[in-house]
Amino acid sequence: MTDFPTLVFVPGAWHRPSCYSKVVKLLQEQYQLRCSLVTLPSTSGDPEATFKHDLDAARTAIANETDHGRNVVVIAHSYGGLVGNSAIKGFARPRPDVASNSPATSSSPEAAGEVQSSVSGYVVGLVLIASGFTFTGLSFMDPFLGIPPPAWKINKDTGFADFVVSPGEFFYHDLPAEEREYWVSQLAPQSLKSLFEGGEYTYSGWKDVPAWYIGTVEDQGLPVVVQRMNVGMAREMGATVEHRELQTSHSPFLSQPDEVAEILVEAVEDFSGKPVERIKAERQENKVVSPAARLWQPLTWLKFGLPLFFGHIIGRGIVAFNWCRRLWSVGLR
Repeated sequence: MTDFPTLVFVPGAWHRPSCYSKVVKLLQEQYQLRCSLVTLPSTSGDPEATFKHDLDAARTAIANETDHGRNVVVIAHSYGGLVGNSAIKGFARPRPDVASNSPATSSSPEAAGEVQSSVSGYVVGLVLIASGFTFTGLSFMDPFLGIPPPAWKINKDTGFADFVVSPGEFFYHDLPAEEREYWVSQLAPQSLKSLFEGGEYTYSGWKDVPAWYIGTVEDQGLPVVVQRMNVGMAREMGATVEHRELQTSHSPFLSQPDEVAEILVEAVEDFSGKPVERIKAERQENKVVSPAARLWQPLTWLKFGLPLFFGHIIGRGIVAFNWCRRLWSVGLR
């Protein structure tokens, strides 16, 4: 087993894996970390590409590492969080209580569905960037009741999701104009099938491994208040989540790659339990915020405390609903 896990990067909707190029370069050159990039078939220009195709691509990238004895950290942005979460199924290290009570552990074919017969490496952590915590059985658009957000619309003629706002402002408003135009030119068509279908393949991978969350304060796609509520909800539902925030757009890996790289290195150190050697001596922490309500800072009660609190309430409600549903199912048997 190698000393540090491989970082498997899953991009978001409309994005090619090259969007991570700045961060990957830093991680490889300054921290000597192994990186693997996933290309989503749903951004290949094929309107028939589905979520399942994206999931298979991510699982293949993970298996290529675990089959060779390397652990993996999954890093996913936006829509890619649904893919990354779901791809963890069957690759996490079996919990002792599960392994002792059942022959079908989380890494077994019976539990995972589609996974190699013997796993020598595991997914040991998850990093979500301006994304969400996936619920098993729900497609990307199910939480939105199938109604597209104001930023894009359904194009039934082409089978793709079309922007109705400036993608440059939506994704990259904090980049210089010339660079913003370049990254807009790199965007690819996003198949509708991947967004609206595939609920039968989704999985709450964040329940199997510890997670880190990178929030984006100036996000025009996923408001930061919603991101904070998501973190609070996941924690209430039993997840281990370390939370960091950057004053960026929806794409911090382009506007603040040094800070994103440093957070990812901290996450790797957390997941692996050992320090990563830094070729670059100084640390980039001046722009990184650890959101928390602090007693001596009343503004943080409103800024962080309330969203996280409401997230806890939502999480508790979901736990209670699932408990009642299980109780009802048992009563009907």
